[in-house]
Amino acid sequence: MADQMSSIVNRNSGKFIRTLAYPIRDRYSSRIISYLIRYTVHSIEIFQIDAFTDKIFHGNPAAVCLLNEWLNDELMQAIAVENNLSETAFIIEDKRGFHIRWFTPRGEISLCGHATLAAGFVLHELQKCEGDAVDFSSKSGPLAVRKKGARYTLDFPRLSYQLSKSPETIALLIDQSCVEIYESELDYMVLLADEHKVFQAQVDVRTLAKLPKRGLILTANSSEADFYSRCFYPKHNIPEDPVTGSAHCVLAPFWADKLNKNTLRAIQGSFRKGEVHCEVLDERVYLSGHCKWYLKGHLVI
Repeated sequence: MADQMSSIVNRNSGKFIRTLAYPIRDRYSSRIISYLIRYTVHSIEIFQIDAFTDKIFHGNPAAVCLLNEWLNDELMQAIAVENNLSETAFIIEDKRGFHIRWFTPRGEISLCGHATLAAGFVLHELQKCEGDAVDFSSKSGPLAVRKKGARYTLDFPRLSYQLSKSPETIALLIDQSCVEIYESELDYMVLLADEHKVFQAQVDVRTLAKLPKRGLILTANSSEADFYSRCFYPKHNIPEDPVTGSAHCVLAPFWADKLNKNTLRAIQGSFRKGEVHCEVLDERVYLSGHCKWYLKGHLVI
């Protein structure tokens, strides 16, 4: 029959795409659209990048997904869970430019440094942006990634810090003596006596996950750099984050005040160390680092 619907399967780059052989008529449009939505295979470009390092298997891994339009939140969350990385960045481009969102395995977050650095690296390497700059719109406001030599630089807002309102509670989380205890808009921050104390510290992540802030930063002077840190985010299913760009939005101003200099070199991490070059200028913090490719592929959903 002329009105009978049939399907044919084409092979395209190793993927099966279900299409329709059907005479289009207005009275059948809704049925055709419904069929296409149900059976069309969506292919999403995905990349995994090691950020803030020039060595593979170091720094902080992040996934970057390039979308034609936003997926629903439940699907983006499911992809982040399946990736099982600390963060997955989702990118779309429209007439206004690039937009970025970040999901952890636990949910969407408002800011992520290393995944933004990775996203800028991917767009630049794939030549999807003009020049050396990539500008993003995000829930935390405008963000930029710029290529400077071999490094990529994040332009992030500076975060202020003040003495903690609950120092006794924070001190109990750590098995080391605390020199000073602060907090920022996002995190608790504890200064320890030296980098060895930071490296050796054990944190009660179960109790930390119940506190109102995003997580905990431990920091001290470093023999290798200007300062050393470790960051813990159990609330987002990240017991320890290898390298946290957004944490340096408060770490860099803190150490700039301590050392009376606005350009600093930082080391973070106990098991996948990474390096962050920081510059504090007025109300902005510029965070620079290398990126390394790990994975290129497609999600088929």
